[in-house]
Amino acid sequence: MGSERDALNARLRSSGRDSAGIDTKPPGPNRAKCKPSTARRLDISDKMADQKTTPTNVMREPRIDKLVINISVGESGDRLTRASKVLEQLTGQTPVTSKARYTVRTFGIRRNEKIAVHVTIRGPKAEEILERGLKVKEYELRRRNFSETGNFGFGIQEHIDLGARYDPGIGIFGMDFFVVMGRPGARVARRKQKKARIGFQHRIKKEDTMAWFKQRFDGIILK
Repeated sequence: MGSERDALNARLRSSGRDSAGIDTKPPGPNRAKCKPSTARRLDISDKMADQKTTPTNVMREPRIDKLVINISVGESGDRLTRASKVLEQLTGQTPVTSKARYTVRTFGIRRNEKIAVHVTIRGPKAEEILERGLKVKEYELRRRNFSETGNFGFGIQEHIDLGARYDPGIGIFGMDFFVVMGRPGARVARRKQKKARIGFQHRIKKEDTMAWFKQRFDGIILK
């Protein structure tokens, strides 16, 4: 009888149970004894768990949609022509003139009079010129420079700070930088056919642009 009891206990121990029939194996899957397909699924689940800690969704990354540089002269004539030359030298593009919407007698501005010039830059050139402008500001912007829709802007007083040579025949002009931000997929709200609304979670916000500015340019945001 004793030998039979010892043999039974040995079989129970080999199967992971004690003499009372209670399972003594540790919980969790044993990868060494799992089928190849089961072990592969467990490895994939571990990799997915690691990826959740470091999300890299390219559709969520903010990017520069366009950069608009504007010089408001306040009058038509020779000064407006010289301001147009400044923008053309800076960007290599032909500027567009802007007209006054109202008559302002105090400043001598008539309705539909050409009083400003602006140029729109996209792509890598926009980021290059923006970085030159931020360098003039020492990569410091105030919180009020950022709008609630995720765009931001700032101004510089002298265009020669951007690296342009001083020309006595042109003079010195200040200019305003306006940066329109967006995320991939925003085109569906602007296209002519089959327009669609952008989801609230996909819309870029003020905090998103501020975080992008700090990370991309190592910028400083003042109060």
